[in-house]
Amino acid sequence: MPEDFTFIYIVEPPEYDILACYLLASIRTHFPETIRAIGYCPKHRMDEVHPAVFRAHEIMGAEIRPMKTTGMWDADYPHGNKILASLAPRDGTGMTAFVDSDVLFLRDNTLSAISRVNAVSCSVAASLIWADDSIWTDIYGAFDMPVPEERLHLMRRSSEPRVPYFSSGFVTFPEIAGPNGRFPDIWYDTARRIDRIGTLENRRPYLDQMSLPVAIRRSGFDWYQLPEEQHFILGGMLRGQPLPENRDIYTVHYRRNAVLREAGLHKVARAKFAALTGQKYVRRLIKGQN
Repeated sequence: MPEDFTFIYIVEPPEYDILACYLLASIRTHFPETIRAIGYCPKHRMDEVHPAVFRAHEIMGAEIRPMKTTGMWDADYPHGNKILASLAPRDGTGMTAFVDSDVLFLRDNTLSAISRVNAVSCSVAASLIWADDSIWTDIYGAFDMPVPEERLHLMRRSSEPRVPYFSSGFVTFPEIAGPNGRFPDIWYDTARRIDRIGTLENRRPYLDQMSLPVAIRRSGFDWYQLPEEQHFILGGMLRGQPLPENRDIYTVHYRRNAVLREAGLHKVARAKFAALTGQKYVRRLIKGQN
């Protein structure tokens, strides 16, 4: 496993810039100190990022980089920022993990647990309730590819195994080019081409996820299915329930602050941030801010 490992995530006001700081604190708390961390913000919004967010990244040894988002899609697609962040060049990095800003790491972890050489690592999606598996015929057909024969149970609401469909909220990929090119380049190209299948419904906002398994296949890499403990999706049918006591949950994807609070984890997030910065609340890193 490459030691030159980088976590990336979105830093975008008015919410994801603050959430990103709690994510960063959890990364710094539970992963080796040698890893790099880079937050990406749409270039035209950099001036809107709260000053305390820059201060938090300075304290915790991370960067905030601008990325071009305007004109990158046929129509504006904010969900696609994760693909654009992945697309950005990162010299000196062998492996990158994109993580949604509304994710929190809960316990000490290892890079080998969340990544594999020559594979794109991600968890199955929570559900696929907006379409049936017939969509994959059109999607893979647009690339003259067969629908994979493999079937997987989704994380929730999946009584029967389904055509592989993955969450894009936590994706680890090699930075080196695979047999058919660099994975983020292929993911971006795949998403843009799927976005132009006019007969395909629900392309937005699900384009990032519906393109992910196709992009992995097109890249020539294998996919490695992260265990649920490494990407435990809160909310939905589990909303209001505590974490299971009989399992070691390493990572939660909470999606909304209210869900994090209901799971009793908002104080955990603040405690990790305070241990590294001296403040429980991000904005208070700047004197006079609440």
